[in-house]
Amino acid sequence: MAILKAVRGTRDLLPPETVLWNHVEATARAVFGRYGFGEIRTPIFEDTSLFARGVGEETDIVSKEMYTWEDRARADSDSAQSLTLRPENTAGVVRAYIEHKLADTGMLQKLFYIGPQFRRERPQRGRYRQFWQIGAEVLGPAWSGADSALRDAEVLEMLSTFLTELGVKGWKLEVNSVGSSTDRPRYVAALRDALAPVRARMTADNQRRAETNPLRVLDSKAPEDQEIIDGLPKIADFLDDASRDHFAQVLAALDACGVAYTVNPRLVRGLDYYTRTTFEFTVPDGSGLGTQNALLGGGRYDGLSEMLGGPKAPGIGFAIGEDRLILTLQAQANAATEPKLDAFVAPMGLAQNAAALVLAKELRAAGLAVEVGDGSFRLKKSFEAADKLARRMVIVGEDETSSGILTVKDFSAGEQTKVPRAELADFLRR
Repeated sequence: MAILKAVRGTRDLLPPETVLWNHVEATARAVFGRYGFGEIRTPIFEDTSLFARGVGEETDIVSKEMYTWEDRARADSDSAQSLTLRPENTAGVVRAYIEHKLADTGMLQKLFYIGPQFRRERPQRGRYRQFWQIGAEVLGPAWSGADSALRDAEVLEMLSTFLTELGVKGWKLEVNSVGSSTDRPRYVAALRDALAPVRARMTADNQRRAETNPLRVLDSKAPEDQEIIDGLPKIADFLDDASRDHFAQVLAALDACGVAYTVNPRLVRGLDYYTRTTFEFTVPDGSGLGTQNALLGGGRYDGLSEMLGGPKAPGIGFAIGEDRLILTLQAQANAATEPKLDAFVAPMGLAQNAAALVLAKELRAAGLAVEVGDGSFRLKKSFEAADKLARRMVIVGEDETSSGILTVKDFSAGEQTKVPRAELADFLRR
């Protein structure tokens, strides 16, 4: 019988790697919490129309990458609802904002999420069919300040703080503006016109994008198309005065906060809902991501709520590829190592098993991380197991049980110490 394995494009996360994942997520929760964000958890599948309307029917995500199925209400029913595993989380968060009438509070909503997303794409290093994202969204009525350039800068400053506190080395921030809902269509039309005479010379993917979603051509990393892409019109030339002023305010606020950035006129977001500020954080070559060195990206989406049938609610958000962030931390040798337990309780003989378990219970109740051996272990095996798992080994033999004085071996110091049972927890905390 064939051995069952994880489906292609998915994988198991095991200790000690999950220690690093927990560290990243705990840091995200701590940093985002300081900026007033609260956690939202949305379903992992939604009505397909949410992504078709929000992300855009002509995007690669919707046209090629979604996991979609027809879900019949009853076995004998002819009606079915089209459902899709979420390929991204922004649309779901905005749907929840609308459904739960968060706009009625009149307050700015600052929400973050951590969870899996799903896309049917070719698996490669750092890219999986089930992948994890850490993201956040800020949205609300215009009078709440949701459309303020200050909010854009705050999000970018928060991300710089998060990456710095994690210890990510050499990160760089690139920013751009894709203009308003009126600027963008004018630019897309100009881009399509500029691509028409050169389209046939481009790669197959870019030939398709040139017609269906020209903005995605600017994202292309195909080496053979870069000369053509460099000669295409720049979005900066199509911004109206309001968009120019908004972007200038964002940059001024970043300057004031000391957040370094580069304006990249080719930086656009291919999803239909983006307007004005767009951004991307990258890491240097050699950070574990290969040539695709983007760590996270996001931008402003002032019309998405209305696009989904909700009230006007300007917003800005981002998504961090957690899988890629983990690879970066590991490559940069900033990965959190698996912490050792405080103690390994080793019973000397089967008769001491119960006493060892009672002692472990006491130590765990005192807040210590403890593993218990088995009296059937030979002393050498207990030492080997304890050395791998814990900082110290507590020996429980007949003498220790009767006297209440425990023998503690410290592996790093290479010392053995006699410790009264009443003082053991405090000793192990040192």
